[in-house]
Amino acid sequence: MKKTRIGTLTALAAAATLALTSCAGGGGSTGTGSDDAGADEASTISDLNIVVPADPGGGWDQTGRALSQLLTEEKVVSSAPVTNVGGAGGTVGLAQLANEKDANTLMVMGLVMVGAVETNSSAVRIEDMTPIARLTDEPLVVVVPADSKYDTLEDLVEDVVDNGQAVTITGGSAGGADHILAGLMLEEAGLDGSEIAQKLNYTPNSGGGEATSLILGGKVSAGISGVGEFLQHIDAGTMKALAVSSEEPVEQLPDVPTVTDAGYDVVLTNWRGVIAPGGISDGDRDELVRIVTELHDSQAWTDELETRGWADAFLTGAEFDDFLTGNITEVTATLKNIGLVQ
Repeated sequence: MKKTRIGTLTALAAAATLALTSCAGGGGSTGTGSDDAGADEASTISDLNIVVPADPGGGWDQTGRALSQLLTEEKVVSSAPVTNVGGAGGTVGLAQLANEKDANTLMVMGLVMVGAVETNSSAVRIEDMTPIARLTDEPLVVVVPADSKYDTLEDLVEDVVDNGQAVTITGGSAGGADHILAGLMLEEAGLDGSEIAQKLNYTPNSGGGEATSLILGGKVSAGISGVGEFLQHIDAGTMKALAVSSEEPVEQLPDVPTVTDAGYDVVLTNWRGVIAPGGISDGDRDELVRIVTELHDSQAWTDELETRGWADAFLTGAEFDDFLTGNITEVTATLKNIGLVQ
């Protein structure tokens, strides 16, 4: 079967012609609160607000808090407090961002939000916001409790095929990367969209801590999340890793096979980035891009990526606009193919 790849810059994204830059133009307030519509001179943003559209404990929260800490430690900005606004795969926070008038706000987002907008039929779209940067890319890992009867990914997937709803899988928000990976593996196992919708018993969570508790407590059969979120539990022996969703084995788990090597021809990585409110001036968008770029270019950020096991996937400007447009199109089509949206 054709290998499924989501979360990386594909030919579809590269060929996309609909740029999102129109969302960034005039009309909104600047970071200094100016009402001068159409003014494109960048204000200097010294106090930044970071919104994490999820509960504490997951990859978005880790990203937001890393940004907050390092932006202030590196003196890129004076302050960068984090606010958690969890719910519905980030779409609750997205709706809040739509009402934000100040340009000094960044919201963490990524592939999970792209899917959640579709599965939640969100009236507020990512396209309504101002893209700032793609930051990181991370493979997912499929885990089970340490004492699970499953020793291989095939054991787990075939049990879902045979016993459907009796097998429970937990992860992040409905329609997000974790949910998509579960659906794609079942598609590779021979199920069509309607069969996947019927058999896949997926328990979504708005924060990584909730999924971890369910797995460690033996309340679910398996879990899916970013490698960084489960790594400490895998290393401690309280979770057993069955496969990672990258193209090659990951450095942190060199003995864990890829999903493809385990028999299911799927490669999926979970990208994360930041957006700003829609309608801000071009100058304010440029200032936010400058802030994020300055942090990205620091040794402190490079060290954070290595510590977390995050890949550097930095994109800004038209490249990020085109990537985001293509990713939205691609993920929407995938969700329909595997029966997660109509």
